[in-house]
Amino acid sequence: AQQPGTPLSDQEYHQFFKFLRITIQATTACHLRELYGCKNSLIERLDEYENHGVIPPGPICSELPGNPFFHNFCTFSLYRCVMKKYFLKV
Repeated sequence: AQQPGTPLSDQEYHQFFKFLRITIQATTACHLRELYGCKNSLIERLDEYENHGVIPPGPICSELPGNPFFHNFCTFSLYRCVMKKYFLKV
């Protein structure tokens, strides 16, 4: 374990900035989703990429406690954006 107050190791810095880059990219995708909606071609490609080429039809069940469902993937994705739970899976 590292001593509190000491700088991160090179490997720890790599992980730290990797997480920041991913979060910034997720935030950017959310802004695009909010501006253009789920029918935008770029957003559709991102959704397809996230789901191995096919946007799943609804309803969508999530990993949230109580296993709540969403009417479609767009609603689920908007929820993740609003709640800043970028890495929540279906």
